[in-house]
Amino acid sequence: MSDVAIVDYGINNVRSVRNAVEYCGHNPIVTHDADVIADASHVILPGVGAFGDAMLNIRARGIDELLERHVREKGKPFLAVCLGMQLLAQSSEEHADDGGLHRGLGWFDADVVRLMPNDPALKIPHMGWNIVARERDHPILAGIRESNLAFYFVHSFAMRCKSSGDVVGLAQYGQSVTAIIAKDNIAATQFHPEKSQDSGIELMSNFLRWNP
Repeated sequence: MSDVAIVDYGINNVRSVRNAVEYCGHNPIVTHDADVIADASHVILPGVGAFGDAMLNIRARGIDELLERHVREKGKPFLAVCLGMQLLAQSSEEHADDGGLHRGLGWFDADVVRLMPNDPALKIPHMGWNIVARERDHPILAGIRESNLAFYFVHSFAMRCKSSGDVVGLAQYGQSVTAIIAKDNIAATQFHPEKSQDSGIELMSNFLRWNP
């Protein structure tokens, strides 16, 4: 029995996430198998690449229905990473043609929009280390000192939440950037904890101990 299921939908960064989970002393399995996800104590949805392609793969493999059943209905602890977090929104404008939008999983009342920093010297994609300001406490940040809330970001789009209560942490990159969201048994980060060295390992370990 695996204690951590890392969801594989064909285009995500599963290797680095698997390495981080193993470093935390857990036994991950990269999978889109319904039985493995059902048996897992925790589920992680990684993500790199384009929103539209990711949702096509997720729907083609029935992963949206799997996650709905095991995460939303049964309350399994869940962490989404980077593009994985954006997929929890209602929609995204990334590469959406002729004014349309890509439809996401819709777990958060939010949309995904292009970063538009007010400083023209700031490059897109936003790539590098940023401090995250804690908007409220959450178990995945337990015991992490404010001075250690630095994480590694790579993204050109970001989530815009309509409910401030969903936001756990914000970064600044010429604008406020939603960095951590959470509600119920679901948490998500725009940054990559698996690439964020000590601070990322602390966050990942907190998630793997989380029993909401």
